[in-house]
Amino acid sequence: MSSKKRNTTLPYRLYELFSSMRFAIGLLTILAIASVIGTVLKQNEPYPNYAFEFGQFWFQFFELLGLYDVYHSGWFLTILAFLVLSTTLCIVRNGPGFVREMKGYREKASDTSLALMQHSCEVVGDADPAAVSRRLQGEGFSVREHRREDGSVVLAAKKGAANKLGYFFAHIAMVVICIGGLLDGNLPLKIAELAGRIVPETRDIPQSQVPAQSRLDTDNLSFRGNVTVGEGRSADVVFLNAGNGYLVQELPFIVTLKKFHVDYYSNGMPKLFASDLVVTDKATGKATEATIEVNKPLIVDGVAIYQASFGDGGSPLTLNAWNVARPDGKPVPIKGVSMASQPLRFGEQAFRLEFGELKVFNIEDIGETPGTADFGQKMKDVREVRKEKHVRNLGPSITYKLRDEQGQAREFHHYMAPIAQDGRQYLITGVRAEVGQPFQYLRLPLDEGMAVDRFMRLNAALANPALYDEIARRTAAQALSGGAISPELTRQFEDSVKWVLARFADGGFPALESFIDDKVPADKRQAIAQTYIKILQGTVPVVMDVADSQAGVAPTPVDEAKYRFLLDTLVASSALHELGAPVLLQLTGFEQVQASGLQLTRSPGKDLVYLGSLLLIIGIILMFYVREVRLWVVFHGARMRLAMTSNRHNRDLDRDFEHQHAALQQQVGASHAS
Repeated sequence: MSSKKRNTTLPYRLYELFSSMRFAIGLLTILAIASVIGTVLKQNEPYPNYAFEFGQFWFQFFELLGLYDVYHSGWFLTILAFLVLSTTLCIVRNGPGFVREMKGYREKASDTSLALMQHSCEVVGDADPAAVSRRLQGEGFSVREHRREDGSVVLAAKKGAANKLGYFFAHIAMVVICIGGLLDGNLPLKIAELAGRIVPETRDIPQSQVPAQSRLDTDNLSFRGNVTVGEGRSADVVFLNAGNGYLVQELPFIVTLKKFHVDYYSNGMPKLFASDLVVTDKATGKATEATIEVNKPLIVDGVAIYQASFGDGGSPLTLNAWNVARPDGKPVPIKGVSMASQPLRFGEQAFRLEFGELKVFNIEDIGETPGTADFGQKMKDVREVRKEKHVRNLGPSITYKLRDEQGQAREFHHYMAPIAQDGRQYLITGVRAEVGQPFQYLRLPLDEGMAVDRFMRLNAALANPALYDEIARRTAAQALSGGAISPELTRQFEDSVKWVLARFADGGFPALESFIDDKVPADKRQAIAQTYIKILQGTVPVVMDVADSQAGVAPTPVDEAKYRFLLDTLVASSALHELGAPVLLQLTGFEQVQASGLQLTRSPGKDLVYLGSLLLIIGIILMFYVREVRLWVVFHGARMRLAMTSNRHNRDLDRDFEHQHAALQQQVGASHAS
């Protein structure tokens, strides 16, 4: 009764559950699914990235499940802990039986049980038990002799008992690997977060102002964080993503980047990038110099420093600021630093100028059939797989944002060097109002000196009503001398020229198109549109002469190249209305400062995971490649019983049984002959 009562108590039932195979397999299944999710879904990204990718509903649902940091989530670590408990109890529960099985020979097996084995036969005759034992030992068997009360002799032999060790190694490996995972998962930190002692910081503030509750000491059990260090600069902390915020991890040393090196393949992909580092211990002042590369980290005080990425480290810039609202003036030179921000005022408007990354190399595939695609389409096709590739280095570029006082911003992508398209040179600038949108690129035509000044003069003249009378008078005179109009229509033609120029200055080609759609009958729109285009095409050479004379520049004859420049100017001038900002920045110079992206990790469980993996490999080899074989020979005077069994019943066992049967019969014959 007491045994039955003991077996039905709650502690015993829990012990049975936790030590059962079905419970462990269930936990392993959940861990396998979680590992697949953690592999497919990029982990530890900033939360805004996930919200942008999945949308608000799924972002919140996945956040609730903890899928953005699977391997450090509370439920994952809890499952690891239960798997350690379950596997340990399984070893404790089944270990003694396995040990007895490994040590035992089953020499007291009955004749009935031996006769019922699949591989069992009776051999007529007798043989010397000692001789049979010696033969079995020579074949690698371990033999034990047992004499029964009836006088019969039993030889119990076995080999391959190490197969059972495979189960021990595999189960111990699971425990060791899970303990390593718990250490690297930093369970104490998760408990501190749940208790409210550690609170991630969500504000974008300098790290020196991050409060103590969002900082981790140097004795933190494990971490994996990133920091970007510019050339000649240092860092003594790393930042750990923590939900919708971050934590600041103090380092026991200071990392200084002396020099960054990068080499490129011909297709623009980086071939090699490395960092020359100086690591200075905060306590002793000891300095360690080393060069790290990808997959060649530096390990200091148990912290591994990996080369993870590279980028711009805050390069000094010089730019020309063109006032688009008043392009007749000279550009204003300004200075800035990439990856930084500064105030910018133009007239009555105040902006915040936020510089992005300076990219010195922009190797792109802008393959196209000449004349069939505009630059915006070419930029959308960048890096697309094509039969023919036209890979070119477009030179340095800078991204920047202009943010107004209401917080609204437009982002720009500007190429410093002239870019050739359709045999002509352009200054390229892209603009977009939202981060998710593609850039819309403007092509500003360049003159013979590869400068944008003539375009700006011509654009200013197109937008200057004070010049319209002179422009209209000259255009009408040319039309009259060429016989395009009669003297009676001169005044009307001049008025038409001034009206078209004014409408074009208000909004470019879209303004003319809007007027035609609103005021002109549908059957006459195409003819009127062609008329307006012809007026602009005929007027723009006069506009250039007037603009040049205003600037004191000698006029030049209009050849085919100059006329193409003028037509490109009309297109670019119209596109400037879509700029959405009163100022256009032109990069004129820079002093490159590179930065190295470092990943620093402390993984105390790493060695345990390696050890567990080794034990698991050994266990698998023992379980699958070591075959346990047991053999019995029972001597009953003039007859014998041979029986064999194995943990794997296959053709090998059939062959071994036939071999042992033949060998035993041979020994019987030899005994009779003697």
